[in-house]
Amino acid sequence: MPELLPADSAMGAVTLRVADLDAMTAYYRDAVTLTVLAAEGGRVILGRGATPSVILEHAPELKHASPGEAGLFHTAIVFDSQEALAAAVYSVARRAPGTFTGSADHLVSQAFYFTDPEGNGVELYWDRDRSQWSWTHGQVEMDTLYLDPNGFLREHLTERGATLAELPSLDTAADDPRFGDAVVGHVHLSVGDVASARAFYVDRLGFEATASLGSSALFVSAGGYHHHMAMNTWNSRGAGVRRLALGLGEVQLRLPGADDVGALTERMRHYGVPTRDDGRSVSFDDPWANAVRVVAEA
Repeated sequence: MPELLPADSAMGAVTLRVADLDAMTAYYRDAVTLTVLAAEGGRVILGRGATPSVILEHAPELKHASPGEAGLFHTAIVFDSQEALAAAVYSVARRAPGTFTGSADHLVSQAFYFTDPEGNGVELYWDRDRSQWSWTHGQVEMDTLYLDPNGFLREHLTERGATLAELPSLDTAADDPRFGDAVVGHVHLSVGDVASARAFYVDRLGFEATASLGSSALFVSAGGYHHHMAMNTWNSRGAGVRRLALGLGEVQLRLPGADDVGALTERMRHYGVPTRDDGRSVSFDDPWANAVRVVAEA
């Protein structure tokens, strides 16, 4: 049996290489309702509280990836209440209405989908309590059911939430009215084939497979979450190694402690996966050169 990631592992920030730093900062700050936590030179870190979710790195010299290449399918930000999710969805609807691409009830969660100004997928969602999830033979039951966005807003948008969309741009104001937690709940990648994704993310990295859609998609997690990562071939079947381009820079995986990072590093080296260690974190590439950086929470 392969070694597993610690049960309390979690996703960290997703780094995006962007052409227009100001426009992308405005989208994630003003529409998605994240807060600018730090900004220096060509790098902007956005999140809630002290937790980064999206890191934007200015790379105007790069081109957009071609359709069909491996890379980011979407960054999924989970909100801690339906009220906070409704506030963010309403904010995007008011400030960037053309970026909405759909919504769905997945049984384990309620989700809204968008595409940022540079074509990166974004999911904003809320999880139902784990006691309401159903598992069959080790696989979590998920579906894609209709979710009426206007009905969701009518039910869950409060006066407090609606005010977020009416406010001027906010950076790090002390009276920032954003409320609730919002962190990266999962990251969905576009890959060339599911078998290689399973070999890397399950057999080597140590996630557990929680759901699959034949040869088109795989969902994996640590600790019984519905999924921390997913890999699909819906737009990218047969894709090879990514070239350097705008879009995904790296995905961050957070483990409980330094010993856990060390154990994973040794495991990846055992499997012949090249690793990069900067003294604070360790990173490596999946078969399509999607970079994963592993850091310790403590």
